[in-house]
Amino acid sequence: MNKKMRFLAVPALAISAVAMAGSPAMAAHDGTYSSTLGQLNGTTGTGTITLDVAGDQATVNLQVSGLAETFMDAPYPHVQHIHGGAAGTCPTPANDANGDGIVNTSEAAANYGDILTTLTTSGATTPAEGLNLELGGQGGTYSINRTITLDDATQKALAAGTAVVVVHGLDPATATGSAEAFNSPSDLNPDLPLGATSPALCGTLVATQMGAMPEGGADTGVATESSSNTTGMIALGGGLVLAAAAGGTYAVRRRAAHTA
Repeated sequence: MNKKMRFLAVPALAISAVAMAGSPAMAAHDGTYSSTLGQLNGTTGTGTITLDVAGDQATVNLQVSGLAETFMDAPYPHVQHIHGGAAGTCPTPANDANGDGIVNTSEAAANYGDILTTLTTSGATTPAEGLNLELGGQGGTYSINRTITLDDATQKALAAGTAVVVVHGLDPATATGSAEAFNSPSDLNPDLPLGATSPALCGTLVATQMGAMPEGGADTGVATESSSNTTGMIALGGGLVLAAAAGGTYAVRRRAAHTA
C-alpha cells in the first residue's frame, strides 16, 4: 500500500468505527434491566419485570398478580407501557393535583413521561397501541413473555436510566378516592372510567446482572402499600358494581347494602 492509499484508509476506518458505535448492535444500553413494581392508588397486586436488551431487541418477562380480575363479564384488560423522557420516577400521593384521591396518568407525567413502548401480549408495541385493551394483560394474574423491538426513544431512556414500567387499571374494590372519582371520565379516553386507565403498578427499570431481580421496590419514589363496548352490569369485589351505559361509558357504584 503506498502512502496515498494509507492516508485514505485511515479516515475510512475511523468513520466505520463511529458508525458502529452508534449502531443498535453497539448500543451503550445493552444489558439486563429489571424492577419490582410498586403499588399505586390503593392497588394490592404485585409485579416484576425483566428486560434482556441487545441493540433494539428486548426479551420481556413481565409477571403480574393480584390486580382487578373482571370488567364487564370478561377478564379485566390491563395495559402496560415503558414510559420515558421525564424524571424516571414513579408518582406519590402528593402528585394528586386535583385532590380526587387518584393519581392519574396526566398527573404522573412529570415523573414517568410519555408512552414510549406498549408492552402488548402480541402484535405491535408502539405508543399507538397504548389503550388497545385487546392486547393488554387479561385478568388479575398474567404474564408477558416475548421479544420485541425497541425504538430509539426507548433505547435512549434505558441508557439514561429514565425508563419506567407502568401497569394501568385499578380495582374499584380497593382504589383510593371515591366511586365518583373512579367513574369520572379518563384523562386518556373519556369513554373509559378514570380508574381503568390510572396507574396501578410502577417501577423504574434498573440495570442489573443477567437474570438478577432487585430485592424490594426499585428506587422509584413509590412506597409499597399494604397489600367493543357492551351494555350491562357486573358485580365486582367489595360490593361494587361496574355498569356500562348505553353511550359506551362505564360507571362503578356501591351496592346499597355496602357502606360508602
